Amino acid sequence: KSLLQYDMSCVFHPAWLHGDPRKVLYPTDSSGQFCGQKETSNAKKPILFYFNILKCANPSILINLQCPTTQVLHLPLLMHTWCLLLSLAVSLVFILLLRFTASLLLWTTITSVILLLAYGVWLCSAELSRLRHRPGSNVAIVEVGLQTDLQVYLQLTQTWIILRKSVSSILLMLIFLRRRVRVAIAMLREASKAIGHITSTLFFPVITFLLLTVCFFYWAVTAVYLASSGEAVYKVMSPEVSCLHANSTCHPETFNRSNISKSALCLGSQCLFAFYGGETAYHRYLFLLQLSNLLVFLWLVNFNLALEQCTLAGTFASYYWARRKPQDIPPCPLLLSFSRAIRYHTGSLAFGALILSVAQLVRILLEYLEQKLRGADNSLSRFILRCLQCCFWCLEKVIRYMNHNAYIMVAIYGKNFCTSAREAFFLLMRNVVRVAVLDRVTDFLLFMGKVLIAGGVGAIAYLFLTRKIPVIQEEAPNLNYYWVPLLTVVIGSYLIAHGFFSVYAMCVDTLFLCFCDDLERHDGSSEKPFLMSPELHRILGKSSQLH
Repeated sequence: KSLLQYDMSCVFHPAWLHGDPRKVLYPTDSSGQFCGQKETSNAKKPILFYFNILKCANPSILINLQCPTTQVLHLPLLMHTWCLLLSLAVSLVFILLLRFTASLLLWTTITSVILLLAYGVWLCSAELSRLRHRPGSNVAIVEVGLQTDLQVYLQLTQTWIILRKSVSSILLMLIFLRRRVRVAIAMLREASKAIGHITSTLFFPVITFLLLTVCFFYWAVTAVYLASSGEAVYKVMSPEVSCLHANSTCHPETFNRSNISKSALCLGSQCLFAFYGGETAYHRYLFLLQLSNLLVFLWLVNFNLALEQCTLAGTFASYYWARRKPQDIPPCPLLLSFSRAIRYHTGSLAFGALILSVAQLVRILLEYLEQKLRGADNSLSRFILRCLQCCFWCLEKVIRYMNHNAYIMVAIYGKNFCTSAREAFFLLMRNVVRVAVLDRVTDFLLFMGKVLIAGGVGAIAYLFLTRKIPVIQEEAPNLNYYWVPLLTVVIGSYLIAHGFFSVYAMCVDTLFLCFCDDLERHDGSSEKPFLMSPELHRILGKSSQLH
C-alpha cells in the first residue's frame, strides 16, 4: 500500500506543478483547433468526430493519448438512455429465472449438438463411400500441400476420415460426460438459489463501477496534467507506411512548402496536431511519468476488481457452508464479507493485482512498439514482437485465471495469496474434468444470455430510432445516421448484462470450489456430513443423508 501511495505522489506532484488542463479542457482536432470554445467559430461544435474510430481501439493510445485518425468538429446528438435501463431490468430477470430455465436451455442445446454431430458422422461416412472408388482420392494431404482452394481437400478420402474421427470423438465425449453436465446444471441452479437468497450481491458491481470511475478520473486528470505541460507539437501523419518522415516533428505554417509534402514516398501526408511537449529535462522524462501513471491506473483497476471478487466469494461461501439454508446464513453476509476483505486481505489483493498489472503494462508496451515499428522493413523484428505479444497475452490469461481462484480461497480460508493460489490450483487439477465441463457450460449459458439481452435491446432501439413503434413514434430523434447511437446502445446493453452476469459467474465458481473441497473434507457420514445441496448430493449418487 505504501509503495502504491509513493508511486501516485511521485507522478501526480510534477504533473500538478507543470500541467495546464485548460489546454485539454476542450477536445482538439487534427488542426489543433479547440471544440466548443466560446467566442470562436467552433462555439457550437463541442463534439469531436473521428473519421475512423476503429483506429482508436488500440492499447498504445493509453501512452500516446492521441488517436491516429483525422478528427473534425461535429454537432452533438440528442440520445435517450431508457434502452440501457431496460437491459438492466432484463438482465436481473434473466438471472433470477436461470433457476428454472438453465436445465431446459442446456439440455436442448446439448441434444441439438448431439443430433448435429450424429448427422456429421453420417455425412462423413457417405462422402467416404462416394470417394472410395474415385481415382486420385487416396492421395495424402501432405502430398497435396498448402492449397488456397478448400475444395481440393474435400476431394480426398483422408480429409473425411479425419473429420469423421474428430466428430465421433466429440460425440462420444458428450455422451460419456453427461453426468458431469448434470453436475454443472445443478451448480447453475444452486447459484440462482444463492443469488435469490442474497439479492444484494447483484448490485455490488455498482460500487465497483463507482470505484473504477474514481480510478479512471485519477488517471485521466493526471494524464491531462502531464500531457498539457508544454507547447503544441505537430507530427507528420502519412497514409504510406514507407514514408521516412512519419511521426517526425513539423510546423503547419511551413509544411506545404517543405520537401516532405512533395516527396514521392510521403504523398498525402499531413502536419497534424499530436500532443503538448517540450525539450526540458522534465519533458524528456514525461514518457516515463505517463507509464508510471498507467501502471498505477492498471493497479488500482485490478485491485478494485479483486476486491469485488473476494467480497462476492466470501458472501457465496457463507451460503454454501450453511448447514440449513437460508436459516444459517449470517445476517448481512455481503457487508461482513466486504469488511473482512478490507480489514484482512488488502495485501493479498494488492499483490495479485500488481502481478496482473505488470503483465498488462508489458502488453501495452509491446503494442506501442508495434506501432513504432510498423513502417520499418524488418520481418524478424515484427515476428519476434508478435511472438512476445502472443506469449504475454497467454500469460495475462493464466494470471487472471489463477488470481480469480486465489481470491476465492483467500475469502474462504483467509490465507495469504501465494498459499491460496497453490491450494486452488491443485484443487482444480484434482477435478480437472469437472472444471472443463463447468467452465464451458457456464460460459455458453452466460454468453447466450448476453447476446440475447444485447440483441433484444438493440432490436428495440432500432425500431425506436427508425420510428417503427407507433406508440412512441413522436419521441424518436431526427437522425441522419443512427448506426452510431444504435451501436452505443448494443455495447452498453452488453456491458450491463456482463456486469450482472459476472456476479452469477463468480457465484458458480465459488460454489464449485466449495463443492470440490466439500468432497475431499467430508465423506457423507454422520461425523463428517456433506454440506452440499440435496440436488448435488443426489447427482453424485450418494446413499447417505446430508444432515
